Amino acid sequence: MRPDDSPAGTSAAAPTLAPDFRDGTPDDVDALVALVESAYRGDASRAGWTTEADILDGRRTGPEAVREILADPSGRLLVAEQDGRIVACCQLEHRGDHAYFGMFAVRPGLQGGGLGRVVMAEAERFVREAWGAAEMHMTVISVREELIAWYERRGYRRTGRTSPFPYGDERFGVPRRDDLEFELLVKELPAPGISPA
Repeated sequence: MRPDDSPAGTSAAAPTLAPDFRDGTPDDVDALVALVESAYRGDASRAGWTTEADILDGRRTGPEAVREILADPSGRLLVAEQDGRIVACCQLEHRGDHAYFGMFAVRPGLQGGGLGRVVMAEAERFVREAWGAAEMHMTVISVREELIAWYERRGYRRTGRTSPFPYGDERFGVPRRDDLEFELLVKELPAPGISPA
């Protein structure tokens, strides 16, 4: 494993300082949309390693989708800030005995410095302690092998359970290939107060 734990062939950002965490608010919508788009779409996203620019055109999210997440009483949009600037975010949704993790984005220029690991650890801590979630679930486009491998190093396992990509629904992007689908990844979370082995 590389010291910065970024994928092979990518340049690592300088190690990041611990961010401040808070809940997203309606005032953050434009900044959050810009962050997510910068991490996944267009040429700007190629500065990081999470880009989907080679498999999807169009948008990754929009203001209405972010507002829906913010308004959902079963969820939380976790925002990470440094020096008053939003640098990362993720969506958390309480789904009974497990939580869903989505809309994970780290500013491209900060990827590879450990910020993603810090945000994920905070998300897992929150869902264990606040919701008593026994597992974290997420879905990842199955052809994103490098990204899936990164999650596997964080303790997530592939389940082989897939769901179709919503072809024709441009809210999720415009596919550049015809073999896209989502795979469910799952991580068991230790009970609050129990450190992982």
